[in-house]
Amino acid sequence: MDFEVHRYDHDPDEPSYGQEAAEMLGVDEDRVFKTLVAFVDGRLAVAVVPVSGELDLKRFAAALGGRKAVMAHPSEAERATGYVVGGISPIGQKRKLPTVVDSSAERWPTVYVSGGRRGLELELAPADLARLVGAKLAAIGR
Repeated sequence: MDFEVHRYDHDPDEPSYGQEAAEMLGVDEDRVFKTLVAFVDGRLAVAVVPVSGELDLKRFAAALGGRKAVMAHPSEAERATGYVVGGISPIGQKRKLPTVVDSSAERWPTVYVSGGRRGLELELAPADLARLVGAKLAAIGR
């Protein structure tokens, strides 16, 4: 599996981590993916969607065979993954959670995801990302 590590100087006053990453790395926002944590029918799960859009909670729940999804509180996301908000990576989380990557990732030869801290991005093929985290691909973004 090939991957590339990209570092940039994170601005602590920047509230949009993913959009900052896209800008600093000079790549399309549709190609940079954010990692979100939500409850699906009361159980934690991970969604990986482009920073240019939003997570469709209904589609996310359906992709995991559930009925209802609600976003986890940032402190719950941090506790479950072992990462801080803005640096939550789908890779190497503290606990293995069910994960869905938005199928739009397949449009790109490689995508960017957080490397586990603000200012650090990993670039890898969408199929490698899905395989690495045991994710399914589904249309969960809007």
